[in-house]
Amino acid sequence: MIFGARADDRYRLLAPVLFVSIVLMAACHQGEYSGTAQASGLSPTPAVASAAAPEAALAALGREIFFDASLSASGRQSCASCHSPDHAYGPPDNLAVQMGGPQLDRQGMRAVPSLRYVLNRTPRWSKAFVSNMAERILEGDEPPAGGFGWDGRFNSLHEQAAFPLLAANEMANRNAAEVAGKIRRSAYAEDFRRTFGADIFASPERAFMQALLAIERFELDDASFHPYDSKFDFYLDGKVSLSPQEQRGLALFNDPQRGNCTSCHPDRKGADGSHPLFTDYQFEALGVPRNPEIKANADARYVDLGLCGPLRKDQALQSQYCGLFKTPSLRNVARRQVFFHNGRFHSLKEALQFYVQRDTAPQRWYPPGSNGIEEKFDDIPQKFRGNIDIVDLPLTRTKGQAPVWNDVEIDDVIAFLTTLNDGYEFQ
Repeated sequence: MIFGARADDRYRLLAPVLFVSIVLMAACHQGEYSGTAQASGLSPTPAVASAAAPEAALAALGREIFFDASLSASGRQSCASCHSPDHAYGPPDNLAVQMGGPQLDRQGMRAVPSLRYVLNRTPRWSKAFVSNMAERILEGDEPPAGGFGWDGRFNSLHEQAAFPLLAANEMANRNAAEVAGKIRRSAYAEDFRRTFGADIFASPERAFMQALLAIERFELDDASFHPYDSKFDFYLDGKVSLSPQEQRGLALFNDPQRGNCTSCHPDRKGADGSHPLFTDYQFEALGVPRNPEIKANADARYVDLGLCGPLRKDQALQSQYCGLFKTPSLRNVARRQVFFHNGRFHSLKEALQFYVQRDTAPQRWYPPGSNGIEEKFDDIPQKFRGNIDIVDLPLTRTKGQAPVWNDVEIDDVIAFLTTLNDGYEFQ
């Protein structure tokens, strides 16, 4: 739970109070959940891809497109510019948010997540609806889970791939036809024709869709997205031992009375022997401080509320989701230079310190309000601050109490998290 804290216990505590509201809301929301999110399951590769196109050819084209900077309005930005393979397909620098647009002078809205590991195991966005009222009161309501992006608004990789190609503050193409035209003039245009047909560019919209499906195939199939070669992977297979410091860090990570990290970042093998991805794909509200590095934040009226907007539209009326963002994988987290959805912190140690000191030393993290006292959760409007987790350890402490980890213990946890870095040279 290092970069996310569960919201379900909050619902459990409030369930008796909300009984009447839930009864009234049930009829309204059953249709919404069944209409916008199907039962959890892996996002399928759609059948609209050319039946004659072998997957290897699709993946090869996807690689070309992924690394092609000429597909941007600036001519200097590719998918790989923000999702660098040398940085676990995450950001290559310490910018809170990446720059884009025709002149590469427009900020993105959120920190760039890593694409490694999670793509072929991410479930579709879903919200479980408990129909039994007694069960709902006793067990509480589960937070949503799944989907791609910080707000889970994409249920397939080809949907997600379209967004940066067309976003004004990213690759900034005006429309699908403009992207297709650039591919038609690329060095791999003939390969594109051989794969999808000689007349593929006669329909720019179809060419654009096939390009998106090729990116999807590359991201799902290429081994560089899921190497499973960290020290922790070898440890799980019994091939190496952790150092004493790494073992201490793992114990702190697992302890439900201390870090309680595994409640959101599971670290056990699956029943089928699969190695963990260190995320439960659920959405959480931690109350990360507002980031002044994001220019949009200079306007006090601007807020990024994750699941309920501004990028995601279909959950805008679900106020209980405002401020929730998807829990990321912790694999390769020790190599990152920006943390949380808004890139507020630039070192892993500082991010961990915030996690355990958010409530014990809030004056360190939040600016003073009009009364001179720190304004906790300053990046979320007052009316939504009840969504922030204050019921799960270690987020239950009060100002002046000792944090669950001291700085030495944080160093131990960092030592453990470093074992999640890919590329361990196993002897």
